[in-house]
Amino acid sequence: MDLALPPRVTPRAFERLAEIGAADQGKALRIAVEGGGCSGFQYQIDLDAPAEGDLILEGEGQKVVVDEVSLPFLENAVIDFTEELVGSRFTIENPNAASSCGCGVSFSM
Repeated sequence: MDLALPPRVTPRAFERLAEIGAADQGKALRIAVEGGGCSGFQYQIDLDAPAEGDLILEGEGQKVVVDEVSLPFLENAVIDFTEELVGSRFTIENPNAASSCGCGVSFSM
């Protein structure tokens, strides 16, 4: 699938994947969009093996994968890793989201 602007991954997110040894385990960070959550759609973020048909984004020896169904929802999104006083997590800055919930896990289009 050709997207005008595929999602991109920040160096900080790739660095965090390297710190947790994702590639050493044969895993990638999988970003998916599913129906549900308090705003209509929600992000699912897991460590998983890449599958056929996935978009694979690579950097620093690490991989982030997005399945074909989720790609249109993540066009031009930025996948990052943040550390705050309340904890650390992978985040998605999605310009396609019309609104999102306070936790940043669910959104509407």
